[in-house]
Amino acid sequence: MPTLRDATAESPAPVRAVANAVAQWIDRLGGVWVEGQVAQVTRRPGMQTVFMTLRDTVADISVTLTCSRTLFDSMNPPLVEGASVVVHARPTFYANRGSFSLAAREIRMIGLGELLARLERRRQLLAAEGLFAPELKRDLPFLPTRVGLVTAPNSAAERDVLDNARRRWPAVQFEVAYAAMQGQRSVPEVVEALERLERHPDVDVIVVARGGGSIEDLLPFSDEALVRAVHGLRTPVVSAIGHEPDQPLLDLVADVRASTPTDAAKLVVPDMAEEVNGVTWARDRLRQVMTQRIAREQEWLVQLRSRPAMADPRNLLTARSGELDELLARARRTLAHRLDRAADDIGHQRARAQALSPLATLQRGYAVLQDADGRVVTSVDQASVGAAVSVRVADGRIHATTSSIEPHDVEEP
Repeated sequence: MPTLRDATAESPAPVRAVANAVAQWIDRLGGVWVEGQVAQVTRRPGMQTVFMTLRDTVADISVTLTCSRTLFDSMNPPLVEGASVVVHARPTFYANRGSFSLAAREIRMIGLGELLARLERRRQLLAAEGLFAPELKRDLPFLPTRVGLVTAPNSAAERDVLDNARRRWPAVQFEVAYAAMQGQRSVPEVVEALERLERHPDVDVIVVARGGGSIEDLLPFSDEALVRAVHGLRTPVVSAIGHEPDQPLLDLVADVRASTPTDAAKLVVPDMAEEVNGVTWARDRLRQVMTQRIAREQEWLVQLRSRPAMADPRNLLTARSGELDELLARARRTLAHRLDRAADDIGHQRARAQALSPLATLQRGYAVLQDADGRVVTSVDQASVGAAVSVRVADGRIHATTSSIEPHDVEEP
């Protein structure tokens, strides 16, 4: 196989020869210190290698940077996108893919990277104290009496908040407290403005608004004193600092984070047009429901009035009157039958009692003989000749004197 120097159009070198030669040349460089900015971090599940993009701080040039997961996880604070770093890495060319990368052996944060590292450590400490806890977040009032606004005088953020809020709800009232929104005076002035609005009796919500800027410009809104001051307020706070990618610590401690000052205006007041449409829809819906309800009730009344009982209530009385007449006749027949049966029973009982009465026996010709003392004489042994006796017959008594006594020696057949 010819060398690269001997390669000609008639005898070209294969791709692998070129790739391997490039890899060998790059390997001769050994470890180098490289300065750049981390633009992208990719951690793939199950892989022990973390892939990053290292961008030049001046030119539009970037290379792939890799490091072990152990090295990446050991950094405190964690390495984040946008951090400026100095990397001790070994240049590597992967011949199979024809790609160039730097394999990091040591990573140090510098400049802005160190600044971001301090902010991350501060975030971790404040989060550990519970200042960013979700349960501490308060709901914004639906329609605040007065909105407090902390911003720089004559700033674009002030115009965005005021114009958009008044466009949504023209009657909204603002209490504006001006403060420096960057520089050394920013933190004390913003804290003083917040405390002044907190004491205002009509302010129901406070908006802290500032336009975009560099990380250095937004540093006051990550100050620990400002974060603790917002945490101690009783009035809900909306943070509208910078643009969507910016996230100072004020966004974490505030009750609501707005991506921009315009978004903050949309959050603190409702849209009057939408509310009017909502009221109109609710009114129409209520009217529709009430109309349907009244129609159902009217239909029910018509059906109720069309029933025979409601059309002519006397029909019920007539039907019940006939039933009462029939029940009365049945009761009379039943009572007459029962009286007749009772009379027959009484007649039978009376005849039976009469048949068993001694008077009935006397009426058949029998008599009862009694001595002078009134004792019934049942044997000739109880009577004597010449004794006074009385004979009880069916219709009275006969008084007599015994003239003779004749016993029966033989029982008559």
